[in-house]
Amino acid sequence: MSKAPLILISAGGTGGHMSPASALASDLIKRGVRAELVTDVRGAKYIGMFPEVPVHILKSGTAHSGILGKVKGAINLASGIIRGLALVKKLKPDAVIGFGGYPSVPAVFAAQIKGIPTGLHEQNAIIGKANVFLAPKAKFIALSLPLPEDMEFSHHITSKSAITGNPVRPEIVALKDVPYPPLNEGLPLDVFVMGGSLGATVFSKVVPEALGRLSSDKKARLRVVQQCRKADLDEARELYDNSEIKNVNLASFFDDVDKKIAKAHLFIGRSGASTVAEMNIAGRPAIYVPYPYHKDQQQKRNAQSVVDKGGAWIMEEKDFTADALLERVEMFFDDLKALPHAASRAKECGLPAAAKGLADLSLKIIDN
Repeated sequence: MSKAPLILISAGGTGGHMSPASALASDLIKRGVRAELVTDVRGAKYIGMFPEVPVHILKSGTAHSGILGKVKGAINLASGIIRGLALVKKLKPDAVIGFGGYPSVPAVFAAQIKGIPTGLHEQNAIIGKANVFLAPKAKFIALSLPLPEDMEFSHHITSKSAITGNPVRPEIVALKDVPYPPLNEGLPLDVFVMGGSLGATVFSKVVPEALGRLSSDKKARLRVVQQCRKADLDEARELYDNSEIKNVNLASFFDDVDKKIAKAHLFIGRSGASTVAEMNIAGRPAIYVPYPYHKDQQQKRNAQSVVDKGGAWIMEEKDFTADALLERVEMFFDDLKALPHAASRAKECGLPAAAKGLADLSLKIIDN
């Protein structure tokens, strides 16, 4: 193994960055390539996704508001780059692959200073500031989705971009072979609800209220699995108890999400890049409620490509009311072909070989 190439994976911050980084590490290791992870303090809580992968933690700068926040962010970034330079000098990686976000910058930028080939992966439909900053010296930019046609990008981005998709965990990739559950008159309708990595209160309020207004015969067919914030669990449970929906599983965290997706007829939740990729690979139709506070509306753009194909529906949070959701769900009960049709369209958007494609690009820049 000592003679095997070493690829340093730079990712941190959130699960949206760490999950595809983990998928790449798994694919590389299967090929006999050495992989090591560089992350930040926030990313360290996800290192369980990287079994047997050596981990290095560097400071990273985040653009906080206010002058003091920006100064602190710049100092942390400079410190991270200095430590990144020492790390790449010590490890001598053959390539460094960054997954966007400020935590990815120190190691990737340090490698670029040292002349080590680098590649970038972008999970969202909108390329983030960190990847835009690193793009000029990167060898490639792997995209999860096509570049938006209504935006302009520099030649550094357009000339180096390739669509690989967003790498997901192997257990999610396996869902591509799991057929969509039968949905006929009288059979259960399984609904899986997740509100993002930390949950979102809006789902704990709107979903049980909407489903509770269904007719008794429709409620009897419902099976609901829902992730809630710990602070919202009791209220959500009371709403479901009052609704007389009997088959409900509420929790703040599920460690078998792949099994929950496999059984689902309908997903309701945020449209983070990893979530959209997972639902597409599994071929599960979704009602996406994009996180509304991103300036570039990246989650809405993530979902829009699937909506355009007929595999999902977008409900903006301001329109995500009990009445509106009730109307949508009643339509699914009344038209039993709607969800299976959307499932097939969602699956057409899936790219299950994303990790392999990204690994191929990563190894190619070593050979060149």
